[in-house]
Amino acid sequence: MNNANNALTEAVYYILLALVEPLHGYGIMQRTAALSGGRLVISAGTLYGALSTLLDKGWIEPFGHAAESRKKSYRLTAEGRAVLEAELARLRELVRNGERILGQGASDEPLAPCRYCI
Repeated sequence: MNNANNALTEAVYYILLALVEPLHGYGIMQRTAALSGGRLVISAGTLYGALSTLLDKGWIEPFGHAAESRKKSYRLTAEGRAVLEAELARLRELVRNGERILGQGASDEPLAPCRYCI
């Protein structure tokens, strides 16, 4: 996995988060809307394009057999979970830095010098 410098889009983040438990496409759309408090509504076209990309990257995989149904289910792979955990760590760092700089954090840690200002 080489995702160290790649931020996930919000849609991909929520799709991966939704797939911690196996779901079919419509379930993913419902779960992402619920997780985001209704702020993120993913269209079918966006979802299926993202699912195709996530399958190619190995971050999700098909789950189960639905011979009697046209619904395809997916689940997060171990690599997908690692990507999701790395993104969560990246987001936590963003929040920590923002709180520290804006004075909302309880950190006495001095600011690091700007590497571009030297």
